[in-house]
Amino acid sequence: MQNQSGNPAFRNIGQTVDAQRAAAAPTAANLQEMYNQPAFNPPSGVRERFLTLDDVVAKTATVLGVGIVAALVTIYFEAYALAIPALIVGLVLSLVVIFKRSTNPTLILSYAVAEGVLLGAITGLFESIPGYEGIGLQALVGTLGVFGGMLIVYKTGAIRVTPRFTRMMLGALIGVAVLMIFRLLGSMFGFAEGLSSGGPMSIIISLVIIGVAAFTFLLDFDQIDRAIIAGAPAKTAWYFAFGLMMTLVWLYIEILRLLSYLRQN
Repeated sequence: MQNQSGNPAFRNIGQTVDAQRAAAAPTAANLQEMYNQPAFNPPSGVRERFLTLDDVVAKTATVLGVGIVAALVTIYFEAYALAIPALIVGLVLSLVVIFKRSTNPTLILSYAVAEGVLLGAITGLFESIPGYEGIGLQALVGTLGVFGGMLIVYKTGAIRVTPRFTRMMLGALIGVAVLMIFRLLGSMFGFAEGLSSGGPMSIIISLVIIGVAAFTFLLDFDQIDRAIIAGAPAKTAWYFAFGLMMTLVWLYIEILRLLSYLRQN
C-alpha cells in the first residue's frame, strides 16, 4: 500500500509518477536504436533524465526565493491593498496546478509571486500595529525552524511514515480543515469568538493546527523519496516545490496568528 500525502498537491502522485516513469523509461526499440548509433553521435532515443533530490532542493529554493522577494517588495511599497487580489489569484493558480498536476515552471512561479504578495501584505499589516514590530521575522524563523526540524525527524527515522500514520494524518487534516472553516465563519459572523480572540482556547487551537501542518511535511518528504526511487522525470521537482510551498504558507500564517495572540497577552 502506498502512503498518500495529506497535501492536496501530492495526492495521487503515485499514479502520476508511474505514468511519467513509463513515458521516461527507454523501450526495447529505443535501446536498439541507441545501440545502432555511431559512438560519436548522441543517441536520438534519449529521454528526459530522472528526478534527484538536488532537483527538488533547487526548485524548492527557487520557488521560495521568488515568494520571499515578492513579499519584501510588497512590504517595501506598502502595497497591502493587493492582499485580496493576490489571495484570489493564488487560489485559482493552486487549483489549476493541483487538478492538472502541472509541472509548468511559469505557472508555479506565478503562484509563488501571488503567495508572496499575500504574505507580504498580511505581514506588513501586522508590523504596522504598535507592539507587533518584528513579528514577521519571528514567524519566518519559526516556519523555517519547524521545516528543518521535521526534515531531521524524517531523515533520522524518529517517526516513520507507515500506512497507519498516513491514515491518522489524513483524519487529522480533515478535522483541522473543518475547525479552520468554523473559525473563519465564526470570526465573520460573530459567533464562537473564543476560537480567534487570543485567549487560551485560541492559542491551543493554533498549536494544534501548527502541529498538524508540521507533521504533514513527513508525508510530503515520503512522497518525494518514493518519486525519486520510482524514477519520476526531473521536471516533477517543480510540482513537489509547489506542494512544499503550500504547506509552508499555511504554517507561516498560523505561526503569525499564534504570535499575534501572544503579543496580545
